[in-house]
Amino acid sequence: MQHAKDIFLSILRNKTTSRQAFREAAMRLTHLLAHEVLQYLPTQNILLATPLAATQGTTIATDIMLMPILRSGITMLPAFLSYFPQTSIAIIGARRDEETAQAHLYYQNIPPHTKNTRVIILDPMIATGGTGLIALSLLKTLGIPESNIIFCSIICAPEGIDKLKKQFPAVMHVTAAIDDHLNARKFIVPGIGDFGDRYFGTEG
Repeated sequence: MQHAKDIFLSILRNKTTSRQAFREAAMRLTHLLAHEVLQYLPTQNILLATPLAATQGTTIATDIMLMPILRSGITMLPAFLSYFPQTSIAIIGARRDEETAQAHLYYQNIPPHTKNTRVIILDPMIATGGTGLIALSLLKTLGIPESNIIFCSIICAPEGIDKLKKQFPAVMHVTAAIDDHLNARKFIVPGIGDFGDRYFGTEG
């Protein structure tokens, strides 16, 4: 699967990639990530009837809540909904100050859940880790155990993911790539530029 990830990630990295091709590559890569996340969810056996006979089947054994982080996280939502169509969706908005690189929460809308709900956080890029810490801290206050959280991203800086693992060591991370470092402007290097700007057309 990593081979396939690398192909689509290379399209995202290329600065000459068109907006349409960027969006298509992001969608296909997110499908691969959703497929990987599926492997880590608990399942249970069920009895079902085919058109010919009764047989054993398998189903996901837990409630799932997707949590895209605005704005770029919503780009990952359609692919994940194709795998988890019955899931609830929590929306949070966390914005990074471009001057200080500090993130702050400005919006949240969380559906009903229990402490057994599995939460999948969707955010294409983990740079400093500040936005991720906000999301994880919020889930902690809501009573969601760390071990019930999967943080899914397309690309990470080692500084950011290390920060998240240090403060929330039981959270699982699924990503396509961990890059080399953050530059002085807190951008991931080599990275893909600003994911949201390239996806939504707000660059420049």
